Amino acid sequence: MAIATISTATEPRPAPGEPDVRFRGVSKRFAAVVAVDHVSFEIPRGAFHSFLGPSGCGKTTTLRLIAGFEQPTEGAIEIGGSSVVGVPAYQRPVNMVFQHYALFPHLDVFANIAYGLRQRRPQPARAEIERRVGEALELVRLPGMGKRRIWELSGGQQQRVALARALINRPTVLLLDEPLAALDRKLRRDMQIELQNLQREVGITFILVTHDQEEALSMSDTIGIMRDGRIVQMGPPSELYDAPVNRYVADFVGESNFFAGRLLQQDSGGAALKTDRDVTLAAPLSRKGEPLAGQARAVIAVRPEIVELWDEGDAQGGRGLDYRFTGRVHNRIYLGDQTEFSIETAELGTVLVRAPKASRAGSGAFAPGSRVGLGWRRQGALALVDA
Repeated sequence: MAIATISTATEPRPAPGEPDVRFRGVSKRFAAVVAVDHVSFEIPRGAFHSFLGPSGCGKTTTLRLIAGFEQPTEGAIEIGGSSVVGVPAYQRPVNMVFQHYALFPHLDVFANIAYGLRQRRPQPARAEIERRVGEALELVRLPGMGKRRIWELSGGQQQRVALARALINRPTVLLLDEPLAALDRKLRRDMQIELQNLQREVGITFILVTHDQEEALSMSDTIGIMRDGRIVQMGPPSELYDAPVNRYVADFVGESNFFAGRLLQQDSGGAALKTDRDVTLAAPLSRKGEPLAGQARAVIAVRPEIVELWDEGDAQGGRGLDYRFTGRVHNRIYLGDQTEFSIETAELGTVLVRAPKASRAGSGAFAPGSRVGLGWRRQGALALVDA
């Protein structure tokens, strides 16, 4: 990680209930390219918020607008209840941490962390700097390592030093741009937990930008899903997973089987459609979903964990399910706590299934080539706009 800006701002904290960050109709254009398109949102004080989306969706530009590296083409931006439009980065109560390491190699850990304090005018007394650096090292679980050289640290330790350096000036908001992308899977998971614990301990607002859905889901209080410079949906991770507004969000948060087709009917109980393979399927509407009224097409989204498997010849298999099909196991992937199957069916095409380890399917049954039955309950699926 690399600290991007050392803020010396001492703006007051927002009043209780006032959001730490607020966008009102913010757009950012680079010549003919609209990177952020009339975006409005609020991030509450002390939240861990993530912006999630593919490359080019506008999430990094949004972060840079908060940091002050970019100014909006139009709209209003507030941090801590005060407008920051036109305010340069070094005067904002914000610090930013990047993916790539940019710690000062000629300085030891202590001097790296103390750098921001030493840029203040008037500069704090030496005893105050030593006290604050010691507190920062304790905060990131690196006590007594102030004299270490940067090259003597592991990757995870270097990232903690960068975090300490970013936090020592006590910013209102800490911005994190893909901070864990360079780490291996286990260390990344450990650092996700450390970041969550750290955020709760310091109590300031963290805003993370990532393309890793697992990272966003596991760490965030709220997530904003972005596409083409706009926020498609913003809410808690459970809401985005269980009640996506459309196919794009359902596809980006977790995995789903999508069966698209022509909308046949819709009522308060859900919607039915005729798939492109001439199969009629129905499901409840997402409680946050975009309206299907007036849509020629829709999609039924079926999460892989709600699909059940059984032996094709088992007459009792799938009892109580609303939809039952047969197919052949094409692939089986063991994931430890669950097993993932790719099932080829005549009616639906390829269906992804995830079976928990405690189930028969998840404990080693159904090798590739096996004939199986599969199905799900109507209430477990969702009818969504195919967009």
